[in-house]
Parts: sequence; C-alpha cells; structure tokens
Amino acid sequence: MRDREQWIRRVIIVSVVFILMVIVLFPLCSLFSKAFLNRDGQFNGLDNFIHYFTTPALSRSLTNTIYISVVSTIIAGTLAFFYAFGISRTAVWGKGFFKYAALLPLFEPTIMHGIALTYLFGNQGLITTGFFGHIPGINIHLYGPVGIIISEVIYIFPQAYMIFLTALSITDFRLYEAAESMGAGKLRRFFTVTVPSVKYGLISAVFVCFTASFTDFGAPQAVGGSFNVLATDIYKQVIGQQNMSMGAAVGILLTVPAVIAFVVNRIVDRKQRSMLSAKSTPYRVEKKRTRDILFTVFSTVVALGILIPLVTMVYASCVKVWPYDLSFGLKHYDFTRVAAGGLGPYVNSLKAAFFTAVIGTIVTFVFAYFIEKSRELKLLREAGYFLSILPVALPGMVVGLAYIFFFNNPGNPLGGIYGTLAIIVLANIVHFYSVPFITATASLKKLDKEFELVSESMRVPFYRTFLRVTVPLSLPVILENAIYYFVNAMVTVSAVIFLRSADTNLASVSIVNMDDAGDVAAAAAMSTLIVLTNIVVRSLYELAVKRIRRQSEAWQVHK
Repeated sequence: MRDREQWIRRVIIVSVVFILMVIVLFPLCSLFSKAFLNRDGQFNGLDNFIHYFTTPALSRSLTNTIYISVVSTIIAGTLAFFYAFGISRTAVWGKGFFKYAALLPLFEPTIMHGIALTYLFGNQGLITTGFFGHIPGINIHLYGPVGIIISEVIYIFPQAYMIFLTALSITDFRLYEAAESMGAGKLRRFFTVTVPSVKYGLISAVFVCFTASFTDFGAPQAVGGSFNVLATDIYKQVIGQQNMSMGAAVGILLTVPAVIAFVVNRIVDRKQRSMLSAKSTPYRVEKKRTRDILFTVFSTVVALGILIPLVTMVYASCVKVWPYDLSFGLKHYDFTRVAAGGLGPYVNSLKAAFFTAVIGTIVTFVFAYFIEKSRELKLLREAGYFLSILPVALPGMVVGLAYIFFFNNPGNPLGGIYGTLAIIVLANIVHFYSVPFITATASLKKLDKEFELVSESMRVPFYRTFLRVTVPLSLPVILENAIYYFVNAMVTVSAVIFLRSADTNLASVSIVNMDDAGDVAAAAAMSTLIVLTNIVVRSLYELAVKRIRRQSEAWQVHK
C-alpha cells in the first residue's frame, strides 16, 4: 500500500509541474518568442527593441513610467510609514476605523481613482469649480503626471501600509528598553532602533510600490492624457495598431523591473523573517496626549484622502447630470444605453470572480500541499515552487498578452478556450496565483509533521489525512485565499483587457470602455457596484471566519 501511495504522489507531483508549465511557462515563452518577430511572423532579432528606443515618442514612455513610479513610491511610502507608525506605535483615536480605511483602495479598480479625480479636479470638478462656485476654486493640471501620481499614490498606499505595519509589529520592545536605559532620547531611539528595525520592510515596500505603479494601466488610461507610459503603449500597440510583436517587446520591458523587484523582495523578506525571535517582546504603547493628537490628525487627513474620491464616485453615480442637475436618481445604473451594453459585464465579472475564487483556491492549496508536504522528487518539487512564485513578477498585461499568443495559436489543442470565460478565469488564477500559494505554503509549514507520520504508521491513506486533518486546520487560510482571488478578479483590468470578447466583457473593462466613450457617470456607477460587491463579500468572509474560529477553539474552553 505504501509503494502504491508513493507512486500516486509521484504521478500527482509530475502532473502539478506539467500543469504549471502549461499555464505559466509555455505562454511566457510564446510572448518572448513573439517579441523577436515582425508583423509577418518572420524573425527580425532585436529590431522591435531598437525601433522602440530610437523612436522618441515611444522611448519617452519609459522615462515617463520611471518618473511616475519613483515619485509615487516616495509619496505613498512616506505617508504609509507614518500612518502605520501611528496605528502601531501610538494611541490614536479611532484606530479600527483607520485600519479599515487604509485597505479600501484594494476593493477599487485602479481606473476608478483616475475617474474620481476628474470629478474633483477636472474642468467641471467639485474642487476646481469651488464646490460649484460657492468658494474660490483650485486649479491644477490634472491630466498628465499630476493626475497619474495622485491615482497611483492611492492605489499603492495600502500595499506599503501593510508591509510597514508588519515590519513595525515584529520589532522587539526590549531594544527600546535597552536604548532608554542607556539614556537615548526619543529622537535617537527612532533613528537607532525604529529605522534599522524596519529597513527590510522599507526596501520591500519600495520595490513593491515601484513595481505596482510601474505596471499599472488603469490610472494612466483615465487621467494620463497625452502623457504616455509603458502600459498604455502596450494597449495602443495591440488594440490601436494591431502590432502584436511590438506589444510583446514592450511587455518584456515592462517585466524587467518587476523581475528585479521580485528577486530583491524575496531576499529582503527572508532576512526580515529571520529578525523575529521567539523571545521577542511586542511593543507596548503608552498614551501621550500631544503625540496621539498629532497622529490622529495626520491619520484623519490620509483617511479622508482615501475616502473622498470613493464618496465622490458614489455621489456622482447618483446625480442626474453633473454638475448641472444634482438631483438624485439611479439612471446611470441603467447600462443599456452606454458602452457597457447592460448588466452583462457585471454578471460576467461575478461569474469570473466566483470561478476564479473556487477553482483557484482549490488548485492553489492542492498544489501547495504536494509541493510542500511530499518527500518524493525533490528537484521536480523545487521546479514547481519556482513556477508557482514566478507569476508574482509578471505584470497583468504581460499575462494577458502571453495568453493571446499561446492559446490563439492554431496548433494549440487548448485553443478552444480562447474567447471564452474559461481563459479569463485561467488568466486571473495565474496572475494572482503566487500570493495565495505562498500563503498556503506558509500555513502548511506550521502544521505538525506528526500528522503525516502518524497517518503513515497507521496505514491511513494520505488523501484521507488531507481531507480530514489538513484542510480543516487550514480553513481560515483557504477562505482568505478565496477572498483574495475574488476581490482581485473583480477589480483587475490589465490581465483581462486583451482576453475578453463581446460575450465575455467584464465590469472592470467596461469602465475603461465607458470612460473612453465619455460615459463617465455610468463608469462611476459600475465602479460603485464593484466596490460594494467586494465590501459585502469581504464582510461575509469576516463573519464566516469568526464563526469558524469560535467552533475550532471551543474544545479549548473548560467549564
């Protein structure tokens, strides 16, 4: 029986690696090979790259992208650090509210931030017109780098905030006690203890924020105007000029910094985890009135910067004609007369998000289990691990392009899924696969190895142990991964904008289409639907997890 189980495990491991090669490696190879071909499919070496860098209008997009990413990272990183510091190291009032407010941009399509800014700072904006002429207005040049940077700061802020919050939470309080006993003042303790303790988190946040803004498509599309970046260049080359080879070349350029950031982030993350000791003492917050008031004011300003664009979008979707008729109505939620063509895209998004969450969560956990818990075929499992974390370094538009080249190939037996909802679900799973995989792997590492050893000694089949022990103990992580897949599948644009067909259009993509067509109010309404859906689903998840934890901990209660 044991030999039979080993044989089954080996077959499953080989199958897992092969599937990962088909859905990750082979499409990526198709993208890279396409970049060295011309429009007619003939090999032309580096001509596409040479043409890109020797064309001023195109090469300028690269410098624009770097400029936007650097400035956005500096601003968002600075705000996120002090915001996280206020929540973790001070007694700010309304701490629970600030925690949830910081995460709201995760539930919003990135293009929504740009559209919200047009309602606030556009030609007919709420602030630029002085709240419709009641007070002096503020005029800023929204369309271009300013608008993109503001949108990107909102978009990447929660990611930097979570990294800094984690880094600050693992700092050993004994270091502060030692520094204080040696006579170090508050400022000196900040620079000699706090800053060094979060240096790895700082590096990680910089690379994560830089990559996210470098590869984003939504914000530049909404408020970029004539200020081109790499992501919009890919869109124009593929959709506008049907130049797939040049689009692939730009896609490779978009991937390079993401890969570098991924490698650095992995090294930094490993070092940061090594700083945490079992003897570490958590930081103890003392109430200090002046400091707490200052950080409460600061946190309030940042939270308002996140909430105001969201509230503005909801308000704009509910008024009849902005800014001339501000009476309330729901006519913009009737999508039959705009580019969305009805509620079909929203329903498609719900279907795609649901199947992405269900299938993606099951596949991710099963793959993580066999890669982490098996003892057979070590080299093959390491290859599977590499393929599993590779997608985190791939921008969404690169995944979408790679799937076009791979699945639209007449010789591909899997080509039948091209143009269907299935390829959108598959692209979503691959695009967001790495984070749930790493989460599942970390959870499985924490489970006692004795479960498998005892099962083997009692000749219990591994699949029975997996279903009756491993899955129930990992249920909170499994549900968290499902929510991660669902929320991201609802808001993503870049990974699916090239893959949807007329019958499988999605809500997030329809926002782009409506914005391009001038149906901005309808775009705001669709954005509102997406945000409300994600908030409701997340709230249901929180309730479910609380119930599961109460049940799982009930046996520990002794009456």
